[in-house]
Order: sequence, then C-alpha cells, then structure tokens
Amino acid sequence: MAPLLLQLAVFGAALAVVALILISFVAFVTATKMPHLHQHEEEKFFLNAKGQKETLPSIWNSPSKQLSVVVPSYNEEERLPVMMDEALGYLEKRQKQDPLFTYEMIIVDDGSKDQTSKVAFKYCQKYGSDKVRVITLVKNRGKGGAVRMGVFSSRGEKILMADADGATKFPDIEKLEKGLNNLQPWPNQMAIACGSRAHLEKESIAQRSYFRTLLMYGFHFLVWFLCVRGIRDTQCGFKLLTREAASRTFSSLHIERWAFDVELLYIAQFLKIPIAEIAVNWTEIEGSKLVPFWSWLQMGKDLLFIRLRYLTGAWRLEQTRKRK
Repeated sequence: MAPLLLQLAVFGAALAVVALILISFVAFVTATKMPHLHQHEEEKFFLNAKGQKETLPSIWNSPSKQLSVVVPSYNEEERLPVMMDEALGYLEKRQKQDPLFTYEMIIVDDGSKDQTSKVAFKYCQKYGSDKVRVITLVKNRGKGGAVRMGVFSSRGEKILMADADGATKFPDIEKLEKGLNNLQPWPNQMAIACGSRAHLEKESIAQRSYFRTLLMYGFHFLVWFLCVRGIRDTQCGFKLLTREAASRTFSSLHIERWAFDVELLYIAQFLKIPIAEIAVNWTEIEGSKLVPFWSWLQMGKDLLFIRLRYLTGAWRLEQTRKRK
C-alpha cells in the first residue's frame, strides 16, 4: 500500500510541475511587451466648457496644478453626480480657504453605454474646463486602462485615484496627504499613499456570504503569496501618488482590468517606492460592476500571470526612468 501511495504522490507532483511549466509557457508567449499608450485620435482631445476641442496635456510636462483627481467611470450616470458633488464641494471650499491651492478633476469615461460623459460634462460647463475635464474613450479598456489614460493626461504635482461611486469619503484625502508627507524624504520624489478598508474587514465579513468571504480570503492570500506583501488592502480605489511615482509605475503597467492595483504596487515595491497604507472611511454603494465569482476568477488568473511573466522575463522592470 505504501509504495502505491508513494507512486501516486510522485505522479501528482510530476503533474503539478508539468502544469506549472505549461502555465508559465502560456504566460510567457501570450505576454505583451512593454506597454504602449495607444490613443485613438478622439482620445487626444477634451472638450472645453464651450464644446471646443483642446489637446490633452502629458504627464511628462511640468505640473501646473497641486492636485489631479482621476475618476474612472463606466456606466456611472446615476452614481457619478453624488461623488462629483461631494468632491467638488470639498475642493472648492479648500480653495476658498487657501487661494494658492489648485486642482483639476479628470473623469475618464471608459467606453460607457449610458450618458456618463454627458453627465460629467455638465460639471465641466459649471466649473470650467480648467477644473473639470472629461476624457471619453472610444472603447472599454478596463478600470486600470481608464485610470492610466487619466493619469497620463494629468497636470497635478500629486495624483489621486478615486472611484466614481463615492464609496470613500472625499475629505479623507487629507489622511492620504498626511500619510504621504510622513514618508518624506521621498526617494527620487516618489511616494504612494493607499487608502485601506482593512480595518473594516470584520464588519464586512459579518455582512457577506460564506462564499464571498472565502473568495476574499483566497484573493488576499494570492496577492500576498504571488505579488505584494505588507499591504493588507490593495484594491481600495482611493490612492494618492506623487507625480513622479505615477509616471514611473503607470508607464510600466500591463494589466488594464481589476487586478491593475496589484501590478501597480508590485512595480512600486520593485522600484523601492515608499508606500503608506492609510485607513479611510468607506461605505459599500450599490451598483458595483464586479461579478463576484467571474471577476475574482479573472483577477486570480491575472495575479498568477503577473508573477509568472515577471519571473520568466516576459515582462521586465528597469530602475531607470524612460519616457513614453
């Protein structure tokens, strides 16, 4: 009996090794090289408040604002106004208190099928295109792709990623700013502050089904085991980056869908960019675009491929800065 069990164990181990080699091979041959920011002609412009086309700036230009807020939006005509009202209310109040404070909000419509761009453009007309800009993508790229397009068209010294659902209270940006400042001196002017919901985990588990809780723990384990350690919540959509950190990380980003946050932080840790994880207020908002099982499955595959592609050299990171 023992020899049979040993043979089965050896056979199982051999199968696992073969499977890993095959998966690694697939990951390698299907990998794209260093990502190129492809823009359709229509995506190189934004409409000013008068409806006239203007050329979008580049992250490689010198900053002209203190803060850029990038909001990826896909079919968000209903949830976006609540978030925009809160964010702009806060930003306008802050500017009145400190006239030297300057900002812009960039709403990136990720190929929506509803009226997201029209809803966002109303804010451009109200506040002016120097403060609110709308980028409408020709086709859906995924959340990571939309954020990347917004980041690469931003003018801020610091760049905030914020979800369109307004789940995180916008004034919590001050917590991220404090966390970012506490990381100084910033090596090569690079630092990142990540909003975190990890302190709310016990409460969220109580409200979730056992299946969703199992998926959550499985995803957290894969993130820790394969890609990013030391960050408990990689997926919170509220992140503040210095301009240099944003340009370095997003210019190396390959993943354009939900798991892009993980690759972003993987790149940041490789480049030894200091990262602060900051607890923020967060409320679950109805209307999430995530389909629990299939979205987690896709993200799990992306995590495995992120690790294997960097491990096999299909994707490479360099310490030196390269302009796109």
